[in-house]
Amino acid sequence: MTRNHLVVAALAVMTTVLTACGGDTDHGTDHGTSTNASTSTSSAQSTTAPVAAPSGEHNDADITFAQGMIPHHEGAIVMARLAPSRTSNAQILDLASRIEKAQDPEIKTMTAWLNAWGTSAEQGGSHDGHDGHGSSMPGMSDEDTARLEAAKGADFDRAFLELMIEHHQGAVDMSTTLLGSGRNADAKKLAEQIISAQQAEITEMEGLLKTVG
Repeated sequence: MTRNHLVVAALAVMTTVLTACGGDTDHGTDHGTSTNASTSTSSAQSTTAPVAAPSGEHNDADITFAQGMIPHHEGAIVMARLAPSRTSNAQILDLASRIEKAQDPEIKTMTAWLNAWGTSAEQGGSHDGHDGHGSSMPGMSDEDTARLEAAKGADFDRAFLELMIEHHQGAVDMSTTLLGSGRNADAKKLAEQIISAQQAEITEMEGLLKTVG
């Protein structure tokens, strides 16, 4: 083979190697882009959606409603959580469980509203459910709480129903006030739901009162 032939052969080999390397580089870049896109999509899909902020305008009545209803709901949850350790009445236990499951999400919703409105739930009163409220919260004065905590069995059932009826009526009254003076559509919708649900539970509890010893 002549010198010229050797040079031509060497150039051919170099061209083949460079072409192959260029292809590998391009492929690696494409793969990296694909991986990043996939990761971003997966991350977006796994993000938990936050509680939606209330739509539309609001006024002081809407704020007062949320700030007052949050500790009021917390008071009902405090009462409901006493039931498992103080009664074996299946109907009371079921009612207490339903009250807690319904009102806890509403607390989260109203708290998100207040944050969106640039205020806080703390301005509405105590967050421990009853301390600091005294007799201002229907069914949850200090005396009411002490009575409920000390009761067992049928005595607890009776006290729970009597105090929860009074407590629910307070929530219905607060919601009715909001419907007449509030502006925010979402707050009014929640007020309507509270009236409907808690009025139905009042009727249920009045019926249960006739069956407890």
